[in-house]
Amino acid sequence: MITIGIGCGVDAAAKVIRSADRVASADLHIRCYCFLGAAECLSAGPYTEFAVCPVPSQRLVDDLLAGNIDGAVRGTLPATETLHCLKKSCGVLRLERIALLETADHQQFFLAPVGVDEGWTIEEKVSLARDGRKLARNLGLSEKTAVLSGGRLGDLGRHPIVDKTIADAEEVAKLTGAVHGEILIEDAAKDCGVIIAPDGISGNLIFRTLTFLGHGAGHGAPVVNISPVFVDSSRASAGYEGSLRLAAVLALRKKQ
Repeated sequence: MITIGIGCGVDAAAKVIRSADRVASADLHIRCYCFLGAAECLSAGPYTEFAVCPVPSQRLVDDLLAGNIDGAVRGTLPATETLHCLKKSCGVLRLERIALLETADHQQFFLAPVGVDEGWTIEEKVSLARDGRKLARNLGLSEKTAVLSGGRLGDLGRHPIVDKTIADAEEVAKLTGAVHGEILIEDAAKDCGVIIAPDGISGNLIFRTLTFLGHGAGHGAPVVNISPVFVDSSRASAGYEGSLRLAAVLALRKKQ
């Protein structure tokens, strides 16, 4: 049996509880981290429990690092506060996340970078590509990796920034054994389990366009540069079943 914790903010507590109940089972317990007083108006199934505390984000991270839970999902807790706690407790300056996305026709792939401050150097993109392959392997997705750029090879010379993204993508592809997918994300999504965007801004736009406008789905973004299993999530998500299942799979693989 494994236990996954999830943050349960005030605004959308019911959404978190519904997701937890849909996923929880005798083999997978879900612990919801709530503010004081929040659990009084909530009810849950037999395999969902509450951890009520003044600062749920810190308690969630503390329990994760202490081994009291096997993995964690941010849920509806504030991003800035929760991720700051995670960075400080894990002793890292930044968090590297790789999002599991699903298209409207149910094609799944990992996308990075998805934070606007992530993936701006060749070294960062190389690291994300290699970590993305490990995640793809754990979930049984294709390890084929596409590195995107700001244009086709035939667009060289049209703009210096486009030229740089193409040169960077060629270098990352060479260093990682990936393919340079140019700007053709629609082709990359057909057979690649990992897609590397040109930078954090474009990656974040891809994520938001697919999940909020394109009828796709986001299943959370595991943090790959720390040891504990932590899956970041958006408070705008319709539910957290995918993120909870993803955290559970990763936690189980880690135990094995």
